[in-house]
Amino acid sequence: MHKVPLTARGAEKLRQELLHLKTVLRPKITEAIAEARAHGDLKENAEYHAAREQQSFAEGRINEIESKLSNCQIIDVTQVNAGGKVVFGATVDLADAETGDEVTYQIVGEDEADIKQGMISVTSPIARALIGKREGDVATVQAPGGLKEFDICAVRYL
Repeated sequence: MHKVPLTARGAEKLRQELLHLKTVLRPKITEAIAEARAHGDLKENAEYHAAREQQSFAEGRINEIESKLSNCQIIDVTQVNAGGKVVFGATVDLADAETGDEVTYQIVGEDEADIKQGMISVTSPIARALIGKREGDVATVQAPGGLKEFDICAVRYL
């Protein structure tokens, strides 16, 4: 299995979610199952079935997070010395070559990607076009509407 890149912040978010699932949600679900069992016949007990379904979801998510954390390569962006190149974890200020519209993206792992927060997956077309470029370069991205060009205004390692 190959190592999946993850920023230090992304790894910490996953650890926090795992801690919450194990220490808060898991005990609540166990309590709900015990309470539902006390009501009697389990075959027609909707509360019991709902609690078991919730338990199944929570345990699946716990396993998924543990697997991701065990198979990831955590990269601390602040320690990266890339010499001004766009690399995993870098925050990049871009300007659309046509319209001049400016946008800022951080290149993160697939699990951390959230376009609304300006975090794009390292496997996205934009990120693949940016990797290896420097401030002042032009990145050409194959978008659904055709080729788009972006001027790289700044590269930061936050």
